[in-house]
Amino acid sequence: MAPAIPASMDRPHFIGIGGAGMSGIAKILARRGARVAGSDAKESATARALRDLGATVHIGHDAAHLAADATSVVVSSAIRADNPELAAARERGIPVVHRSDALASLMDGLRPIAVAGTHGKTTTTSMLAVSLRSLGLAPSYAIGGDLDEPGSNAEHGTGEIFVAEADESDRSFHKYAPEVAIVLNVELDHHANYASMEEIHESFETFVGRVRPGGTLVIAADQEGARELTSRVAGRSGLDIVTYGESPEADVRIEKVTPRGLTSEVTVTLRDGQSLAFTVSVPGRHYAHNAVAALAAGVAMGLPADELATALGTYTGVKRRLQLKGEAAGVQVIDSYAHHPTEMTADLEAIRGAAADSRILVVFQPHLFSRTQELGKEMGAALALADACVVLDIYPAREDPIPGVTSQLIIDAAREAGAEVTAAHDQAAVPEIVAGMARPTDLVLTMGAGDVTDLGPAILAHLES
Repeated sequence: MAPAIPASMDRPHFIGIGGAGMSGIAKILARRGARVAGSDAKESATARALRDLGATVHIGHDAAHLAADATSVVVSSAIRADNPELAAARERGIPVVHRSDALASLMDGLRPIAVAGTHGKTTTTSMLAVSLRSLGLAPSYAIGGDLDEPGSNAEHGTGEIFVAEADESDRSFHKYAPEVAIVLNVELDHHANYASMEEIHESFETFVGRVRPGGTLVIAADQEGARELTSRVAGRSGLDIVTYGESPEADVRIEKVTPRGLTSEVTVTLRDGQSLAFTVSVPGRHYAHNAVAALAAGVAMGLPADELATALGTYTGVKRRLQLKGEAAGVQVIDSYAHHPTEMTADLEAIRGAAADSRILVVFQPHLFSRTQELGKEMGAALALADACVVLDIYPAREDPIPGVTSQLIIDAAREAGAEVTAAHDQAAVPEIVAGMARPTDLVLTMGAGDVTDLGPAILAHLES
């Protein structure tokens, strides 16, 4: 039986319903029987999928799209105050609900696992969702990306477990009360909302403080920021802390990660001394760590470790996380969501390890002016791990330009680090540029959190011609 729908969520209107986080909540509500409506800036496959579930999706933002009987308007932090639908809701006295509050309400009456961290949230949440489904537990889940299997970013399941990606960017993860919380890493990011690492740590401490009494924190033992957080929350009453990683002191210890082409074999020793070996079907040490975090969380929920380890092998990936888009003229095109220097380095090292004899060409699109201002030099240094790269203009997303902050900051840093860099201000010209650079056996990575992902098919078409 589905949990009851809160009255405010009976006829919700989502502004930006096509977004990864918003669409997931809308899908779950639609499957629970709510009459869902919303608007988005442009037509998309997500909008069509929502319509297939019975939702009303308008293209463009207009006060007229807000139904007279709407019980709430759901927004994310990306929605500006002058949005006409938001203004109409306030004028008419319709409750405005933040996305995180809507998601929190969906977890009521269930056993939530919340996955947090600066990097790896989507992958780890997806690994849990897929493995729990494989075990027949029918979880509900809300993820910031579409799974390769079963092909959606959200599901309303009939089981008691709800797996959710917990976003720290705007402190919205403070709204959740998980039975098990995962913290993969703690680094400085989202510079428009956090001024220092101290603010980041305080925010994660608040998140950990929301774990239900008797619950568990699964946290990385190898990452500096996570270790600092562990020291801050150690000794809290009613909180079981389980560390994982390659550190000898880790409770769940990674003994070995063996690359096998585009997969890895992982050997771990659990807190009770049990040893397990299982396959992770995506390359890279960081993905192996994500899988072990998922394993530790499942065990904390009372699941059999050996069965869960086998089920984790059924995970095949998430769209945009080292996703193979195709091959043409002997060149493979792979899509990466990496947009922070740590993520960029991890994905480039993973690809280098999986295909050591291939040249790696990167098409990188910086994401956000604030992030580029703070981390542009580090992004450039990461790009030096590629054999050549094309750098696009900054994808602004929700931000206004910052004077003097352009992708040239990254280009200069990359060249200083020894990278071969081509600046591309006309995105439409990039497929032809890349096709002219690429040779058979090369790997092309489209990298970034913006619309650089759309270039993959065009690059393949130019390679074919």
